[in-house]
Amino acid sequence: MRKLLLTSIIFIVAVSFSSAQLLPSFQFGVKGGLNLSSLQATTAATFSSSNQAGYLAGFWARIGALGFNFQPEMYLTSKDVDVSANGGETTAKFTSIDVPLLFGGKIGAFGIGGRFYTGPLISFAINKDQNFSGAVDKATSLDYQDQNFAWQFGIGLDIKKISFDLRYEAGLTKQDYGSGQTRVNLFNLTLAYSLFKL
Repeated sequence: MRKLLLTSIIFIVAVSFSSAQLLPSFQFGVKGGLNLSSLQATTAATFSSSNQAGYLAGFWARIGALGFNFQPEMYLTSKDVDVSANGGETTAKFTSIDVPLLFGGKIGAFGIGGRFYTGPLISFAINKDQNFSGAVDKATSLDYQDQNFAWQFGIGLDIKKISFDLRYEAGLTKQDYGSGQTRVNLFNLTLAYSLFKL
């Protein structure tokens, strides 16, 4: 009797794991969260910046099979930075539509699993605001490009229909700042909900 029970449990676990990882699936959902943006100097620019909190909200889809998945997303994001240079300070806020195209893998069963992924991100700026104080003028403003590229790395945890994601986004596009250049990098933490799964 014990052997039959043990065999049944192993069979159920194996079937659940296989169906979760091997069979083609499609999910679609919503997500939202916070980010922390920072600037990284790429040339001899002299400034200091501090992390500022922003937000993101949008949609995601996940297509998976054989333990791997492709996850395109589209969300509205706000990136905020404070920059000090030449005796003054610039507060810059950029709103954009971001489109990550992520590839990764998943392990787990019974609706609970861990994910890891990486991929490119295309960002389209729709609003660029800057406030100046002190001796800062346009010569030291951050010229944020209309179209930007970045690369994301992340991990995630799925619990039934809810997902938690932690990502690092490394900016690839150089932004002009005064006489130098910089890249915008950020961390984001999001909560996602699966609306349906096929």
